[in-house]
Amino acid sequence: MILTQSELDLLLRAQTSAPHDLLGMHRASLNGRSGVVVRALLRGALKCEVVSFTHRPERRFPMKRLAREGFFEAFIEESNDVFQYRLRVEQENGEFRQFYDPYSFLPTLSEQDLYLFSEGTGHLIYQKLGAHCREIKGVRGVSFAVWAPNAKRVSVVGDFNHWDGRYHLMRSLGTKGVWEIFLPGLEEGVKYKFELCGYDGILRLKTDPFATSFEPPPDNAARVHDVDCYSWHDDAWLQTRQNTEWRRCPLSIYEVHLGSWKRQMEDAQRPLNYVELAEELPAYVKQMGFTHVEFLPLAEHPFTGSWGYQVTGFFAPTCRFGPPQDFMHLVDELHRHDIGVIMDWVPGHFPRDSFALASFDGTQLYEHSDPKQGVHQDWGTLIFNYERPEVRCFLTASALAWFDRYHIDGLRVDAVASMLYLDYSRRDSEWIPNKYGGRENLDAIRFLRSTNEVVHQSYPGALMIAEESTSWAGVTRSAAEGGLDFDLKWNMGWMHDILQYFSRDPIYRKWHHHEPSFTMLYQFSERFLQVFSHDEVVHGKGSLLHRMPGLSITQKAHGLRGLYTFMWLWPGKKTLFMGCEFGQSEEWHYDRSLDWHLLQFTDHRGIQTLIRDLNRLYRSEPALHQWDLEPEGFEWVDADDADSSVFSFLRREGPTGEVFLVVGHFSDVTRCHYRVGVPFCGFWREVLNSDAREYGGSGTGNLGGLSAQAAPAHGHRFSLPLTLPPLATVAFKWQSETAAVP
Repeated sequence: MILTQSELDLLLRAQTSAPHDLLGMHRASLNGRSGVVVRALLRGALKCEVVSFTHRPERRFPMKRLAREGFFEAFIEESNDVFQYRLRVEQENGEFRQFYDPYSFLPTLSEQDLYLFSEGTGHLIYQKLGAHCREIKGVRGVSFAVWAPNAKRVSVVGDFNHWDGRYHLMRSLGTKGVWEIFLPGLEEGVKYKFELCGYDGILRLKTDPFATSFEPPPDNAARVHDVDCYSWHDDAWLQTRQNTEWRRCPLSIYEVHLGSWKRQMEDAQRPLNYVELAEELPAYVKQMGFTHVEFLPLAEHPFTGSWGYQVTGFFAPTCRFGPPQDFMHLVDELHRHDIGVIMDWVPGHFPRDSFALASFDGTQLYEHSDPKQGVHQDWGTLIFNYERPEVRCFLTASALAWFDRYHIDGLRVDAVASMLYLDYSRRDSEWIPNKYGGRENLDAIRFLRSTNEVVHQSYPGALMIAEESTSWAGVTRSAAEGGLDFDLKWNMGWMHDILQYFSRDPIYRKWHHHEPSFTMLYQFSERFLQVFSHDEVVHGKGSLLHRMPGLSITQKAHGLRGLYTFMWLWPGKKTLFMGCEFGQSEEWHYDRSLDWHLLQFTDHRGIQTLIRDLNRLYRSEPALHQWDLEPEGFEWVDADDADSSVFSFLRREGPTGEVFLVVGHFSDVTRCHYRVGVPFCGFWREVLNSDAREYGGSGTGNLGGLSAQAAPAHGHRFSLPLTLPPLATVAFKWQSETAAVP
């Protein structure tokens, strides 16, 4: 026997990290004779032959069974070099099968792949790690690769080997901690996991961190899936995106939770799948005038109640709504309707589920080993160890894979504040300062900057949006300026202040007049998205409609329409959570459909019509979007009339372009002949009034517009004597000095 007894024992006990050195075909010599030796471990096999395709005619070489566990070996003297072969096996149950030997193939990762991954710069590593359908030397199969540097042994298991880790032992590729094997004959759709034996001797069954598809919860095995076979039809969209400067373009985002947007009521109220959504969602979003949709996280997650924010599959769209190609179809259809796609991305933490990333190879591999840095206090999840280059590489690769494979147009990065601060939600004794004694997480900062830079370089026109809830300076400044290099930041402060103000009874608002205007002190310190998100309509907060004061839905709808109009005409890009666009009454719940039936009522239908018209106005008027990230596009007229609860400001198309006057009046009385200063004489056309009858309002307004009078007010030479409806926002566009009343 050429194989030593100790080597055989390692194989039989499945304790070797180099099975390819022992199994397969190798040059060898025996008693002075040269040839090749072939070894195979085939549990349940009675006989085995080596079938050569090199020899003509085809030759078969019998193998000796040297261990009852199914170890076979053959020395072939007729060949001095390795050749392509199959194994022909007679099973103990009498069945025959013939297949290519998995241990006869070279590694599918190069030394360069491994080096770049260990260095943290191999951002396309998702093309190598995980499971990939490949053809090697004319043989089709699946390559498997996984990072587990502290494992003693790794096997790939699945239905194809009875989930027995003794079959397909993987080889360790040097010192980088990557394990690999190519299994010929496997096809798309097979389920698999990795069985890892740690240094503690404990076996762990783990899902593939780089998997592209999973079986439905509560099961959690990965599925082999070819994500490169979809035929896209969005070349024109991608080309346009590449040349788009979103700072100067309208950006109105419809935030969507796919599982509860709309449900199939005839089928046990199940959520619509990707294909059904592709038929309905793009048309609705286009009709409403939104430029983008933003999906709450669609990466695979085990617990539906997490809304997708506790991710276990960072490269896989959730199978709840269909396979990956169906998600691609949804994105394709949205692009066909000229709608961009943004997805929530969660690189800040991951759940403790034992089948996923937690203690992956028996050690704290993806998470930080110190609980003061590796455990999230609020959510009970684990925090990524951004010190490790391989972890940074894993996360950046996840970001790039969504752009590459699924053609998304942006990522909204969740919980950025929790990543930036070492003491986030911790008491003084529960965190460790950085090397300079500060509270900043320097490795997380490095990761965010690097990822944003790589995304922008790889996909020009792509958007990176930060949900950052503190006043961290420079979130949207470039890395060269010391910033994090995000394109936009959610304006959480504005969202809090404005909702606090609007939830007050109008009689008390004059004592809190600073709340809506305070944000202007920092409005242009970052590139802001004004947002009403899912977080504002859940957890007992109630819907936006019911947070408005009033005894009836009609009164509440008046206030909500005034708020929405104020928001859309305020500087900054826009985001609105689904259901808010028609005044959803009930608090949002993740496993129920939105209350679409409410659209039969005037108040709700009016709110929806208003949002549609606001989007159309916002998109069509450069003064309302081209300069909404620069102070040159905004000018206060009067922010101090607390007694009347009136705010007035100008929106400009830069220093010399078109001008809009916006007046928000948030007391519950009608004000006649309310004088507001304007910079120009001529006609000012009333372009939008949240109290218009078509929106469910009273129709109180200014009869289409009025001409400025030579009566100075608010520092301007001219003024308008306006009629201000209660709880409403009205907007006027200056026509020209010579324009007449239409």
